[in-house]
Amino acid sequence: MTQNELQQARVEIDALDEQVQMLISRRARIAQQIAHIKQKMGDTGDHYRPAREAEVLRRVIERNQGPDGGPLTDEVMARLMREIMSACLSLESPLKVAYLGPEGTYTQAAVLKHFGDSVNARANNAIDEIFREVESGAADYGVVPVENSTGGVVIHTLDELIHTKLRICGEVALPVHHHLLSCGPDLDGVKRVYSHPQSFAQCRKWLDAKLPQAIRETVSSNGEAARRAREEGEGVAAIASLQAGRINALNILAANIEDDPNNTTRFLVIGKQDPGATGHDITSVVMMAHRSHTPGALFKLLQPFAAAELDMTRIESRPAKGSTVNDYYFFIDFIGHASEPRVQKALDAVRSEAAFFKVLGSYPRAVM
Repeated sequence: MTQNELQQARVEIDALDEQVQMLISRRARIAQQIAHIKQKMGDTGDHYRPAREAEVLRRVIERNQGPDGGPLTDEVMARLMREIMSACLSLESPLKVAYLGPEGTYTQAAVLKHFGDSVNARANNAIDEIFREVESGAADYGVVPVENSTGGVVIHTLDELIHTKLRICGEVALPVHHHLLSCGPDLDGVKRVYSHPQSFAQCRKWLDAKLPQAIRETVSSNGEAARRAREEGEGVAAIASLQAGRINALNILAANIEDDPNNTTRFLVIGKQDPGATGHDITSVVMMAHRSHTPGALFKLLQPFAAAELDMTRIESRPAKGSTVNDYYFFIDFIGHASEPRVQKALDAVRSEAAFFKVLGSYPRAVM
């Protein structure tokens, strides 16, 4: 490329940057107009619409995969659009989102992936506190972990879902990469490792091989683990994210130490909305059978799903607290929306057979 060609390319980029900026500003002004229109119509709540946003992001990905798609990946294009949407939405009504803190946790990363950087993210010390923040109206939404591809379900989230009046409004699938962080310079000096129990489970083989003698101590979050590693100094390490390492000025002693390179955590977005159908939805329910320990009890609850040809994607069980007859709650996810006639028919059939039944929410499937 000659100097003239390079200069011409830069001139073209400058012109495109100007166009992009003008279009983003135009989009932001229209977002403000929408907010005013909604206020005139009596809509004074938050303006976040999970179904609408999922639809926009799916179209972004479809365009990126089409004949005019460019060199950027679907994930990058979706993230860019998410940030534009987040900034525009903050002009309408900045969202307050509660998450499991402190700063630097994977739950915070899930908040930013789903809502973008323009939200008011609020750290909480425990999962039950997140539910209370949203129930009380102190936060518009909450983000809580529910399962990991390696470590299994997060029982505290399941227990809260049974009794809350909140709804599941969305989901986030977050690839999780764990790093060993410390103030010290190398692995040889590590005597103690802090982490969340799920992270210990996800890195067990690596720890057994590289730090078999180190004491493993569980804490409430990986952000808390990083904070302790910073405060206690050399000889102490944490399993946490790169963001937690940067926040606490820790060295990376080892990167990507998770046993499964495809390690992914699923998070739920909880709130008071019932998102509309998008055609790409999941419904989550929880139920209890009459005398669930007797033969065929669970089969009777599952049969209507099979009859309606609904694709179940997850089933988990939890003992009912205080039960003296070994009763269990069953958590089920399936593809479809509660507003669809065949789904309604199946849910009505299950409800008539169950000792306890609750729809936790119908919501858009994670786009990326």
